[in-house]
Amino acid sequence: MALNDSGTFYPSFTNDPRYTDADKVCVREVVSKLLTETTSEAKPAMLLGKIQSGKTKTFLAAIALAFDNSFDVAIILTKGTKALTKQTIARVRKEFAAYVSQDKLKIFDIMTVPSGLTPYELSQKIIFVSKKQADNMDRLVKHFHETYPELAQRRVLIIDDEADYASVGFRHTKDDGTVPNRTTRQIDRLRTVTPHSAFMQVTATPYSLYLQPEDLQINGNEFKPIRPAFTSLVPISPAYVGGDFYFDQSQEDKSVASFLYQPVDLTELGILRKQDRRRFRIEECLTSPAISVLRSAICNFIVGGIIRRLQDEKDGLPPKKFSFLVHVEAQKAAHAWQESIVMKLNEKLLDAARNTPDVLRDILTSSFNDLSNSIQAMGHYLPPLDDVLRDSLKALVDGWLMIAKVNSERQVEELLDDEGQLHLRTPLNIFIGGQILDRGVTIANLIGFFYGRRPMIYQQDTVLQHSRMFGFRPKEDLAVTRFYTEPQIYDAMRRMHESDVALRETIERNPDSAVVFIRRDDQGQVVPCNPNKILVSNTTTLRPFKRILPIGFQSDYATRARPVIDEIDRILDRFCPGGGFKEPFLMNLSDALGLMKDIEKILIMNESQGYRFDWEASRAALSFMSNAAESLDRRGKVWCLVRKDRSTSRLINSGGRQAYSDAPDTSHVEGVIARRVAVDVPMLMLFRQNGTEAGGWRGTPFYWPVIWAPQRTRTTIFAHETTP
Repeated sequence: MALNDSGTFYPSFTNDPRYTDADKVCVREVVSKLLTETTSEAKPAMLLGKIQSGKTKTFLAAIALAFDNSFDVAIILTKGTKALTKQTIARVRKEFAAYVSQDKLKIFDIMTVPSGLTPYELSQKIIFVSKKQADNMDRLVKHFHETYPELAQRRVLIIDDEADYASVGFRHTKDDGTVPNRTTRQIDRLRTVTPHSAFMQVTATPYSLYLQPEDLQINGNEFKPIRPAFTSLVPISPAYVGGDFYFDQSQEDKSVASFLYQPVDLTELGILRKQDRRRFRIEECLTSPAISVLRSAICNFIVGGIIRRLQDEKDGLPPKKFSFLVHVEAQKAAHAWQESIVMKLNEKLLDAARNTPDVLRDILTSSFNDLSNSIQAMGHYLPPLDDVLRDSLKALVDGWLMIAKVNSERQVEELLDDEGQLHLRTPLNIFIGGQILDRGVTIANLIGFFYGRRPMIYQQDTVLQHSRMFGFRPKEDLAVTRFYTEPQIYDAMRRMHESDVALRETIERNPDSAVVFIRRDDQGQVVPCNPNKILVSNTTTLRPFKRILPIGFQSDYATRARPVIDEIDRILDRFCPGGGFKEPFLMNLSDALGLMKDIEKILIMNESQGYRFDWEASRAALSFMSNAAESLDRRGKVWCLVRKDRSTSRLINSGGRQAYSDAPDTSHVEGVIARRVAVDVPMLMLFRQNGTEAGGWRGTPFYWPVIWAPQRTRTTIFAHETTP
C-alpha cells in the first residue's frame, strides 16, 4: 500500500532537522505495517527504542503520518503520574500547535474533555492523552462506548507508551491462578469498543513484554515468548549514550568509559538509608570515612561542573548548568536523611571555603586529579588547577549548589520545565529522590549518578529505567561523568544490559526466533524455565564467546590451599604428562566440574563489598553448553586450556582507581585460541597463579577459572534463581 507522505500533517515533521533519514524510514515502516497488519493487545505492534533515545519524537511523527493515511483518532496511554501526563500533553500540543490553531486537530487530556463536543469538533482529527490508571481508562472507554459512539467507528491508533510499566502485568491468585491486572483488562476493553483500531506499544525495556505467561514448550527444551505482530527499532543517534558505554566500553582499559564506575561500599549505603549516630555523626560529614564516596562524589560534581563551564568559556559557548542525582532508597524518610547529609556537607564546604580554604583546596584537588585522568584520556582541554579551585570556591560562596528533594508528584510538577526536564535553577543542581524520578523524567546535563537501590527482586524494566544517566550526552560531559554504586548492583545492571542486548539482537536478526530460557533445578540439572519465573538480576546471558569468571576474591591461606592445588596439579598432569599444556585438550564434563568444585574451596569472595559468584550456576551453565553440542560425540566434553606461572595482581589501576583484576586471560592471546577452538564445545581456561603477597594475594598458588561459551551458543537466558 502506497503511503501518502505529503499530506496535511506529516510534512512538518519531515522538514524538521531533528528527524534523520533513518528516523523517517522507521516512521514510514511503522505506519505502513499498522495499515496492513492486524494488531491486538495479544499481538501488538512494537516500537522499540533505548532509554531516553527519542521514542516520543518517533511515535509523534508516526501519528502525523497516520493522520494523513486514514487514521482519525490517536490515543496516547502514559505512565500513571500527573506530572508526566501533563508533560506529554504539553509535548503533543507543542508539536501539533499549528494544526490546533487551524482547527484541524483537537488535543484532550481525557480527564478534562469538555462536555458536549460538537459535530464540528468531532470531525477534526483528535488526540486523547490518558494515564494508565483506573479512572482515566474508565472515562476513556466511556467516551468511545457511550458518550461519542461515532468515534468508535473511526480508525483509531492506540499508543501504549512505556508499555512494560502498567499495561503488561499479571498477578497470581489462589483461586484463579495467573490473571491480567486491571489496566491490561481495560486496554482489552478499549480495543473491543474500537473495532477499527491499531495497537502499538512503545518501550525501551521490552523484557516483560516477552515474559508474559503465554508460553510454549518446544522440543521439550525451550519456551517461546509472545512476539508482537511486528517490531520497529527506533534509530540510535551517534550522540546517544547508553548501556554499551556504561557496561561494555567501560571494560576497555584507558577508555574514557573506564573511569565512569566508582564502587560504593555496602556499609556506606546502609548509613545513607537511616540515621545511626553509632556509625556516623552528621556534623563530621566533611571528614568522616563513613560517607567517603558520597563526599567524593559531590566534590567531583562541583569540580566537574566548574571544569565544563571553563571549557565552554574557552570555546566561546554559554556556560551550562549541571545536575547530580542521588537515588539510594525508595522510602521518603531515607530521602529526608540524605537531604540532611548533603545539606550539612554543603554547609561544611561553604564554611571551609570562607574560613579554611587550604583544607578545602586539598579536598577539591583530589577531585581535580581524578577527573583530569578521564579528560586527558579523551584529549580535551584541561583548565589549570588554580582556575578550577578559584571558581569552585566562588561557586560555594555564591550559592551555586542547589539541593532539592524530589519524592512526590507535586514536587516533580513544580520542578519540570516545558520540555519535561527537571528545571536546573542554579549552575550546580543536586536532586535526591526515588522512583518518581524514573520513566519520562529527563535530567539535563547529568554528570553524577549515586545509585544504591537494592530491592529484594531486581526487575529489568524498573532498574534500567532508573538509569537516568542514559540519553544524549555531549562527549565533553562524559569525561567528567561518574557513576557510583555498589558492586552487586553494578553487576545486576550489567547482566540486565546483556539480556537486553541479546533480546534486541535476536529481534533484529529474526523477530520470529525464540530465546531459550533455562534454569538449574534442585539437583543441579539444567531444565527449561517458564520465562515468567525469572528473576532478571540473577541471570547470565549465554552468547557466543561469553566469559564467566569469579571477580573480587582473595585466595585462601597456604595450609588449606596447598593440598587442593597439589590435587588439581595431579589431575591435570594425567591429561598432559610433564605439564606440556601448549594446546587445549578435551576432557570429560565430569572432570571439568570436579575441578571447578575444587577451585571453589580456595577462592574466598569479598562479599562484604558486594562481590559474589554463583559457582553452582556456573557449573550448570557449563553443563548446559557442553550437552548442547551439535556433534553427538562432543556432547559431555569440555575444551581445557591450562596456563601456569601467572602473576596477575589482585588489584589493578582502572580509570584512576583501584579495582579488582577481572582478566587473567587476554583477548589477543587466550581469546584468539578460544575463538579458534571453542566452536560447539565450551572451553574451561585454568590459570595457575603464583599468588604472591607482592601481588596482593596470600603467598600461595591458586587456579583462576574462566569459562568461554562456544561460537555456536544460542542466545540463552540462564536463570540462577527463579520466583516461587
